[in-house]
Amino acid sequence: MENPNARLEVFCDGVFAIAITLLILEIKLPHENYETSADLWKALAHLVPSVLAFLLSFAIISITWVTHHNLFKLLDKTNPKFMYHNIYLLCTIVILPFPTAMLGEYVFTAQAAPAVVLYCFVNLIQSLCWILVQRIALVNGLCINNNAEKILSGTIKNGWYASFIYLICTIAAFWFPLTAACIITAMWIFWYLLSINLKNEKQLNN
Repeated sequence: MENPNARLEVFCDGVFAIAITLLILEIKLPHENYETSADLWKALAHLVPSVLAFLLSFAIISITWVTHHNLFKLLDKTNPKFMYHNIYLLCTIVILPFPTAMLGEYVFTAQAAPAVVLYCFVNLIQSLCWILVQRIALVNGLCINNNAEKILSGTIKNGWYASFIYLICTIAAFWFPLTAACIITAMWIFWYLLSINLKNEKQLNN
């Protein structure tokens, strides 16, 4: 039986691949003439915040892709509403390289607040899009079976908790940008640990 989501999954994989590739393009050495090795080392040291921001966003996109892959394991149907809202979710992935570049450039400066606020806000919007996409799949009967519906209901609940934390981080970042950035990082470490311990396959077959 042909997978009705096959083309959609291929399209999504392409978007994820492009977004994750664009991240590295934001890390660039200034075009200067370095007279000594020490000058070049200093320039490389200046890139450390950008590299850290790259690693965080690389992890975010990777975890999101794995979660997206697991979502489609729960579905055996699709409809236009689901496809359009899935594309809205992908928009939050495609836009991530821009706030990542800002975060890397300003996170350890006096101008950190706008960069961290924007980064947290993108995480918030992505979380809300996840809730919407999963809710549409649930309400429109796109799940493969009742166990899949139970799994989606649980992840939607977790999504609301995550959205609340991202909202708090977005607001707090106006005054405490480094703290907000650390919380966002800790959140994604948690999502990583959660994703590698998911047992959706077992739950689906129970």
